[in-house]
Amino acid sequence: MSSADPQVETVIDLDAIAHNVRILAEHAGDAAVMVVVKADGYNHGAVRVARAALAAGAAELGVTTIAEALRLRAAGIDAPILSWLNTSDADYAAAIAADIEIGVSSVAHLCAVARAARASGIVATVTLKVDTGLNRNGISDTEYPRVLALLRDLVDERVVRLRAIFSHLACADEPQHPANDRQRATFLEAIATAKEYGLQPELVHLANSAATLTRPDLAFDMVRPGISVYGLSPVPGISDFGLRPAMTFRARVALVKQVAAGEGVSYGHEWIAPRATTVALIPAGYADGVFRPLGGRLAVRIGDTLYPGVGRVCMDQLVVDLGENPAEVREGDTAVLFGPGEPHPQRWADLLGTIHYEIVCSPRGRVVRRYVGDVAQHEGGL
Repeated sequence: MSSADPQVETVIDLDAIAHNVRILAEHAGDAAVMVVVKADGYNHGAVRVARAALAAGAAELGVTTIAEALRLRAAGIDAPILSWLNTSDADYAAAIAADIEIGVSSVAHLCAVARAARASGIVATVTLKVDTGLNRNGISDTEYPRVLALLRDLVDERVVRLRAIFSHLACADEPQHPANDRQRATFLEAIATAKEYGLQPELVHLANSAATLTRPDLAFDMVRPGISVYGLSPVPGISDFGLRPAMTFRARVALVKQVAAGEGVSYGHEWIAPRATTVALIPAGYADGVFRPLGGRLAVRIGDTLYPGVGRVCMDQLVVDLGENPAEVREGDTAVLFGPGEPHPQRWADLLGTIHYEIVCSPRGRVVRRYVGDVAQHEGGL
């Protein structure tokens, strides 16, 4: 890092995104790949990730909200986009006008889409999200016949077009969990029931990242990977599947100083120097996404060496122990908080009792996002 670099940043490797999409496409076989870029691309930047993924062979994009989908359209992305988590009073008119495929999970949602379609005079494209056992978002068993009956009428009136039926797995990160087979069977039943109403979806999809990589029998017409696109294994501890983590969270060393034996470091003096030592101040804290409970537990890589964090993580900074500082760490040096090597996001997840999804979503606030890789250069610079 140079003096022109920000104090704290995430560096997103778009070549890693492209690499991961190609691996997922290989596992998908004949199925198309929908890359999920919700939550601003899992905090990697939805627009740049979407472009890299589409260039690498992804066919479609998935988001939760209509607002997320509209931001992709505003960036000039014209690939198919599915939005599947909206309240029934969402701006469906805007979605219809922008050719956003709308996932519906209830009669109320379908009625709202129909009203917007009639008002705009544009046929809405809808996808049914059926609940096959996750018991979260999705059409319930009790409401499904009513949704199908209403949809049949709306299709006949040419108010809406049915494009797909999809669902989401509850236990895909345990590939052999019996719930996966139960959900597959329930999904097939839901598709068959729709056909009884004369509703033939153009495609059906069920597989998330874990299923894409471990359960080819769940691929159907399209797979819908999320976390694996960003290079993190959906089944940690089993395999990394050749994926490359795309995010590096790093900061510039702000200060290097001596601490005498017996002196305390950071609030509460929870760490007392057992010997005369050298410490480095890293200008990243819990306001930037470094979880406070990591105080005294995390490690930071400077050069090729991992240095232990000492004392509490503060709002804006944390401290690491350099010992005698044989590597001569100095102000301005790069300190990697997590990235493709060590420390890995999974290490933070293990320490915090969470999942790596939450870890890569954590950098925020003053953290500047930057892109690297040939894909980034071809898009017009870093």
